[in-house]
Amino acid sequence: MTTTAPTPKTHRTTAATPPPRPRALNYSRTTATAARVLRQLGHDPRTIALLLLIPCVMLFLLRYVFDGSPRVFDSIGASLLGIFPLITMFLVTSIATLRERTSGTLERLLAMPLGKGDLIAGYALAFGTLAIIQSALATGLAVWFLDLDVTGSPWLLLLVALLDALLGTALGLFVSAFASSEFQAVQFMPAVIFPQLLLCGLFTARADMHPALEAISDVLPMSYAVDGMNEVLLHTDMTATFIRDVAIVAGCALLVLTLGAATLKRRTR
Repeated sequence: MTTTAPTPKTHRTTAATPPPRPRALNYSRTTATAARVLRQLGHDPRTIALLLLIPCVMLFLLRYVFDGSPRVFDSIGASLLGIFPLITMFLVTSIATLRERTSGTLERLLAMPLGKGDLIAGYALAFGTLAIIQSALATGLAVWFLDLDVTGSPWLLLLVALLDALLGTALGLFVSAFASSEFQAVQFMPAVIFPQLLLCGLFTARADMHPALEAISDVLPMSYAVDGMNEVLLHTDMTATFIRDVAIVAGCALLVLTLGAATLKRRTR
């Protein structure tokens, strides 16, 4: 009786499936998203008025509140020129994006061949376009009509105001992921904006604060927005401190936009 040797078992190895690579931004999809958002905003004149006119109205009131002390307006007007666009863009962006999250629009869009990066970039492009108009109107009003005394170039003021508005847009996109209603989105303003407003150096120099508060202010982006405005207010040329402040504000905006894109997966499945 012959026996056959058992056939050795072969272990089949399966190659691990590589994780999907993040898709590069698609220009046409990004611009299509931006155009859709702008069309929607165009049907809401109250939102357009809030975005474009409120910062100008606030600067106008501030100038004549200190009509007897024009130096006070000169000292804080440049800082508020960056703060007002940041606040209005934060409010409008957070509420508008939340509407699309809760209505299911974002979920339907992400079911299409539209990457999260395309979606966030489209929103940023749409609101960034409005931020350019808003910042240009507010800067022009402050410098050429309200006689804001600026030592440096008004174009540098416009640059910082635009970056502040883009930062407000990024914060609004990010915060909308954590609210379930428009009322909750507005409630994030005291948590996100007010502490920065108190610690940014608008009311007192940051060096005069308690050391713990000064340390906190050193990591808040609005502090560098105010510092950048003050650099333009005091210096004729672009200083190294100004470049640092602008780079930090722009970097914070990009970081928050990236975090906002990361929230889409969690909120839209």
